[in-house]
This record gives sequence, structure tokens and C-alpha cells, in this order.
Amino acid sequence: MSRNAVIAGTGSYVPGRVVTNAELSAALGEDVDDFVRNTLGIRERRWCADGESTADLAEQAARRALDDAGIGAADVDLLIVSTDTPEYVSPATASVLHGRLGMRADAGTFDVNSACAGFATALDVAWKYLRADERYRRVLVVAVYAMSKFLDRADKKTVTIFADGAGAVVLQASDQAGILASELAADGSLSDGMGVFAGGTAEPIDRDVLESGVRNRLRFVRKYPREVNEEGWPRIVRSVLGRVGAKVEDVDLWLWTQVNRSTIVGVMGRLGEPMEKAHTVMDKWGYTGSACLPMALDDAARAGRLHPGDLVVLTGSGAGLSMGCVALRWTRNGGNGHG
Repeated sequence: MSRNAVIAGTGSYVPGRVVTNAELSAALGEDVDDFVRNTLGIRERRWCADGESTADLAEQAARRALDDAGIGAADVDLLIVSTDTPEYVSPATASVLHGRLGMRADAGTFDVNSACAGFATALDVAWKYLRADERYRRVLVVAVYAMSKFLDRADKKTVTIFADGAGAVVLQASDQAGILASELAADGSLSDGMGVFAGGTAEPIDRDVLESGVRNRLRFVRKYPREVNEEGWPRIVRSVLGRVGAKVEDVDLWLWTQVNRSTIVGVMGRLGEPMEKAHTVMDKWGYTGSACLPMALDDAARAGRLHPGDLVVLTGSGAGLSMGCVALRWTRNGGNGHG
């Protein structure tokens, strides 16, 4: 009998500091509300407080997912953390979280960094661990983003979009078909398009970097072609759905990278799907990178939008360029506030 995996619990967390479009307009000296609200779909976002870090956000989301699954940290066999805003260059953020949660010494852990496609990538990896090795029964997958720490507060191209938050899921081995298929894609020729380029071995932090304040902050260096998402998202979801014998119209809920509502509207139109079947959270939380997909999933579950048997497709893409897509059946029915 084939070994499958289902989502047994979800959780999310956002920091307490709310940053409105009006606050940013005042700080930037120009009105950004119309474009940010009506094009990007963002009316406010959350930023970390001073002294609040990536691991703090991850811990809260992880604990909520564990509680939702009705298990403790000692029941987890593997921890995977997706982030491109790590607690440290080294050690891994997953190691820090492992210690904070009090996980078993024989439960492994590692970080995944494929930028905003990180959660889809980590979920793909977790699913394959559960399918391949019977020693693994439960995998905790956490995606976390604290990009406010890397923003140039005078750069309206980034400061209006990026935010902080974390989302987590407990993936559990099961004889039910939960995760159905997944696919990853990339285009490394676009790796210089956006990022935080200083701080690694190619450009270590030194006085010149700090004084310029450019390469150690998030920057859009060149604009990605619109077709990257507008054509790439439909292409990858059709491929994934085709592998499980499903059609676009069979999908009950669509979850997309929450960076631009207009892009989501356009892609849903290309697919011939009503926007009502897409769940979005960027309006209240801004863009939270790889964390946005599990945060949106948790939000949809808590809002009662998910029911047993629903076909859910999650698609994430971001810097690198990286892209990932996962199709799953929702198997949960009630429990801890989820419908």
C-alpha cells in the first residue's frame, strides 16, 4: 500500500505592529495608498517590533500548528524551515527553532531557501520524506519572513509591499490521499533581479557596504517580465493537475503568492476561474514571502472555506527565480476552530 501524507494542523502568526498605507504615505512624502491598495491589494501590513526576530515569528506559528494538530513537539520527526530572512547566517534557523520547541534529539532539522517559493518547496520535500522513509510519521513545516529588517524605509518600491509573518503546517503520514502532486521550476538567469545581495561570501558586510546602505537592503535591480507569473503560474498548475487527472475547474480553492492582487486576478482570468475561488490575505498582512501561502491556508481554514475532499492548489514564486506548486486534498473535518 502506498504511503500518503495529509495536513494534520495549520498555524500562523503576525507581529503586533500594524503599518498602514497612510503611515507610509506620510513617511515617504507622497500618497501611495491608491496604487498600493487598488493594484497590489494591500491596505496594511505587519512589521516586527524592535528585538523581534525570524525565530520569534516561527515559534509562534509552529506552536499554533502543533496545537491545531493536537500533538506536541516531541511527536515531530522532522522540522523544515523555509526562510530567506534567517535568524543568522549560521546556524540554521531550524536549529534555533528546534531548541525553542524542545524537540527530540533524534528529530532532524534543516532550512530551505528558495525565496518566496520556499513553502511549496519545503512541502514538496516533506511529502517525499514521508513517502520514502517509514521512520518519519510527522513533519513540521514552517515558513517565516521578517523582511522589514532588510528594507530601506525610503524606497517606496519595497517598503510598501514587504511585511513580516509566519505560517506552519503539520504533515502526517496517512493512508488517505492528501498531497497529490507537486512540481518545482526555476530560471537562474533572473537571479540578479531582486534580493539582499550583501552579507554572504560574494559581498561580505564591510564599512563601504554599510555606508552605502544599498546592497545590504532589499532591492529590485531589474523588473521580472510580466509573463513570469502570468504565464508561468497557469503552466505549472496545469502540469500538476494533469498528473493527477484533474481539470482547472475541479479546483475548489486557489492559493497564490500574495504579492500582487492584480496578477492573481489576471491569472484567474487566464484559467477561466472566478476570483471568488482564490483566497487572499495581502490586504491585511502585506506580502510575507514564503510564509504567505501557509498563512493564507490557515486563514482559509479558520474562515471555514475548506471542507473534506476539497481540491486545493498552492503556487508560489519569487526571487531566484524559483517557483513551486502543490496540489492537495483537504481531509480535515472540524477540530480546534477549523471547519
